[in-house]
Amino acid sequence: MIGVTGATGQLGGRIARRLAAGGVPQRLVVRDPARAPELPGAEVAQAAYGEHAALLNALDGVDTLLLLSATESADRVSLHKATVDAAVAAGVRRIVYTSFVGASPSATFTFARDHWHTEEHVRGTGVDFTFLRDNLYLDFVPDFVGEDGVIRGPAGDGRVAAVSRDDVADVAAAVLVSEGNSGMTYDLTGPSAFTLAEGAALVSEAWGRPVRYEPETLDEAYRSREGYGAPPWEVAGWVTSYAAIASGELSAVSPAVETITGHPPLSLAEYLAQT
Repeated sequence: MIGVTGATGQLGGRIARRLAAGGVPQRLVVRDPARAPELPGAEVAQAAYGEHAALLNALDGVDTLLLLSATESADRVSLHKATVDAAVAAGVRRIVYTSFVGASPSATFTFARDHWHTEEHVRGTGVDFTFLRDNLYLDFVPDFVGEDGVIRGPAGDGRVAAVSRDDVADVAAAVLVSEGNSGMTYDLTGPSAFTLAEGAALVSEAWGRPVRYEPETLDEAYRSREGYGAPPWEVAGWVTSYAAIASGELSAVSPAVETITGHPPLSLAEYLAQT
């Protein structure tokens, strides 16, 4: 039995649908069962990250757990750790965790630090694991464009090897049902790395209207985003995602998507043509 968290979301839903299409038994662990997708061969159990007793019940009999990273929050690491501990206590023998490329305690992208702490906690439990370190999602690139047709951020001329959610879902589904991935960490990227100026040009071509990239300094980026009223940790995450591009930490291209799935990952141009 495979347990799937986050099945009501964009990535988890994609993975659950792929498992269902392959006839794989799964249990969807969700906060709100009414929102769970109705899929053949899928059970539904109610539990939220960090809810120890509910997770023990929901994960009873689950051998492999797909642990999607929780929505960004000030206490995300503690929620991850509590969920991992409950999974181990329930008898889960393998955890497949969706992490982030370059996860480390000193990563420029502050949210990538959360992923490193989670990975270290999973390692410390002694449970079998596979870490899927996603790059930024191609799906987000069009969302970077403001109402004025401008992408603004402190990314400089750095490059990002962004990957589509569909490709990540294909990898996750394949890893969940296969052997030979014990203790492995895979960087999941697109086929090439591009600057945001190049990305803006591709969006402009796809949309048929002008889109351009305008670099910001870090100070300008913080000031422009503080007006949204978000807490400081969230603003830092937004800004440092661009800063990580500028630093080159998101530029490496990995063959993992094609190696694992047998097909090449989508490029930004291909993604925009599809959507």
